[in-house]
Amino acid sequence: MRFQVRIKWTICAFASLDGAAYMKTKVTIGVCVRNSAATIGEAIESIIDQDFSSGLIEVIFVDDGSEDETLASINKHIKQKSIIAKVFHSTWRGLGASRNSVVDNASGDYVIWVDGDMVLSRDHVRKQVEFMDAHPEVGIGAGKRGIFPGQNLIADLENVSFVVYETANEMSDDRLPGTGGSIFRVEVLKQVGGFDANMTGVGEDLDVACKIKAAGWLVARSGAVFFERARETWLGLWKQYFWHGYGLKKLYRQNSKVFSIAKMTPVAAFVGGALRLPSAYREIRGPSVLLLPFHFAFKMAAWCFGFANNKLA
Repeated sequence: MRFQVRIKWTICAFASLDGAAYMKTKVTIGVCVRNSAATIGEAIESIIDQDFSSGLIEVIFVDDGSEDETLASINKHIKQKSIIAKVFHSTWRGLGASRNSVVDNASGDYVIWVDGDMVLSRDHVRKQVEFMDAHPEVGIGAGKRGIFPGQNLIADLENVSFVVYETANEMSDDRLPGTGGSIFRVEVLKQVGGFDANMTGVGEDLDVACKIKAAGWLVARSGAVFFERARETWLGLWKQYFWHGYGLKKLYRQNSKVFSIAKMTPVAAFVGGALRLPSAYREIRGPSVLLLPFHFAFKMAAWCFGFANNKLA
């Protein structure tokens, strides 16, 4: 069997839990990564630094066939820290299958998804768990993206585009969140059959969100903040959105209601970026904010090229 499992438990995490010898895991942090050696360390540090009791958290890492030092970096960090962790390593299978590995092995009531280039705010886990405990009708609690500090103008525009978009669509019923920074009920994921393991590229997150809504569960925003490194070059941004458009063609064929093609065009994106200029200016003051409409149009042009080039979906 090619799938390899490596498990590490750090029992010392229980030592400070008010004298309790054992506490049931409340939340599982799912970290599905591939070739994230350069950033995975800061992601792990942000998980360890949470103000939520470490004895109630487990972290499940799935390294999906990395060709760099991602797996070595994960093992290095969890050996040095007090963290309850399971590490799975396999040949490349895709995000759908990787996320199912987390769901199948989760001990928590909830799973919070963290990407390899993300950093959580210190109160992220606590706010997510408190929100879900207080709203039993919610199946997915989406986090709120902040602006990653210290990046360049292109990355700032990308981050602020998410910030203003999420603010404008906070109460929208058709807003479907991605997995990054979001919290899911494990029982709900199992109820809908988990993620589509045949989705090896992108779209597994929107697909499962659609299934969860169709099963009668609500999707809401909790307000828990996370930060994600954005692409810092126009070429990197183009490749990212080309890949997204290419990958989402299959999902659109399966469910054309998941997004509107008309809203994904460069013209619609330019208009949307222009309408959000006042909100964006509050986030990044200065003349650079005037580039936002062009930024929106550029990445949606890449998305449309990718979508149009997928003839097999």
